[in-house]
Amino acid sequence: MDETELRTRLKDVQERINIAAARTKRNPAEINLLGVSKNQSIVKIDYFHKNGLESFGENRVQELREKYKERPEYKWHFIGHLQRNKVKYLLRMENCVLIHSLDSWSLAEEIDKRAARQNRVMPVLLQVNVAGDEKKYGIEAGEVEDFLGEARKLSNIEIRGLMTMAPFVENTEEIRPVFKELARIRKEMNEKGYNLKELSMGMSHDFEVAIEEGATIVRIGSILFGAREY
Repeated sequence: MDETELRTRLKDVQERINIAAARTKRNPAEINLLGVSKNQSIVKIDYFHKNGLESFGENRVQELREKYKERPEYKWHFIGHLQRNKVKYLLRMENCVLIHSLDSWSLAEEIDKRAARQNRVMPVLLQVNVAGDEKKYGIEAGEVEDFLGEARKLSNIEIRGLMTMAPFVENTEEIRPVFKELARIRKEMNEKGYNLKELSMGMSHDFEVAIEEGATIVRIGSILFGAREY
């Protein structure tokens, strides 16, 4: 794929973000386009970074470690399921700036412990399984408030918001209630004194609906990068 096509893809995604934001009178600047670079080359990542894409997301710790060695100056997010024995590798990366997939109390404790050893406070998002999909990770919606309350005891972890993964469906209107519910939970928690700034929701097939419902981070892979390269 040449630079002309990459430029076209980036412009198209940015325009779709702007249009979706306009439908609900949102400022597009509030929405962070996260480039999901799983199985993509450094060449493509470099192109998008050069053209204004600030952050990239990886699903696997090992692949992130390899790319981080080559581009430690870029901002990296971890968006996949995180095993506790891999946490230490993420916390050693200064520019791994956000973990989207905090999905259990034991993982929260491990991140807090490893962050303390690195003398840092690790920003994370609490993954909520809004749809109740048995195939997906995340805590139940009804557990969010108790989890946030307990997490106040952990001094080296900062829960900045919520993340969810919606089921894949042809008609994206069918999953609007999932995004609407996550936004409702955030609003309710903020009214109770929590400071949840971020809503990470929406991927290549459904990000416009997610933006209409309040997403602040959209995770875009295939429509931006094209087919995976390896």
